[in-house]
Amino acid sequence: MSELQLQGNGLTGNIPAELGSLSNLEELWLNNNLLSGNIPTELGSLSKLNRLYLHNNLLSGNIPAELGSLSNLIDLYLNVNQLAGNIPTELGSLSNLNSLQLNTNQLTSNIPTELGSLSNLKEIYLYGNQLTGNIPSELGSLSILEELILFKNQLSGYIPSELGSLSNLQYLWLHNNQLTLLDAIPVEVETLCAPSNINCRFD
Repeated sequence: MSELQLQGNGLTGNIPAELGSLSNLEELWLNNNLLSGNIPTELGSLSKLNRLYLHNNLLSGNIPAELGSLSNLIDLYLNVNQLAGNIPTELGSLSNLNSLQLNTNQLTSNIPTELGSLSNLKEIYLYGNQLTGNIPSELGSLSILEELILFKNQLSGYIPSELGSLSNLQYLWLHNNQLTLLDAIPVEVETLCAPSNINCRFD
């Protein structure tokens, strides 16, 4: 079995830890259900997994650090749940990741600087959490990033000038945070946002 698609079936209860033994699984679709409880750490054993879709459920607890072992992962969608705690630094090992969607949870602590090493990332959705601290300057290394969506958190400090290097960016949404904005948006970022095809929000 290479795919397990059970999305939108009204499933309840916990995600079975036994799924971690499906060693040939490449895609796991459990989104749009009513699943609750923790994400099993055993899913970190699915070494061939390309896509993990657990969004739009009622999952709680922490994001397992073991997910950082999924070296073939392209899409990681954990958004619209009730996940808490920090974003594991181990996710910085997901070198093939294109899309990281952790938005609309209850995540706290800082955005890990390790995410700046995910050179294949095109989308980062972290909005609608309770993230604190600075926006890591390391995110300016994500050369093919198209969407950086961090609004509605508790991020503070200055906008890193390094974000001005994101030449493929189409959306930069940093609003509804506690960022220092008055006369403080770096000229590199202002220049990046000047073309009409770039959608930037800081307010």
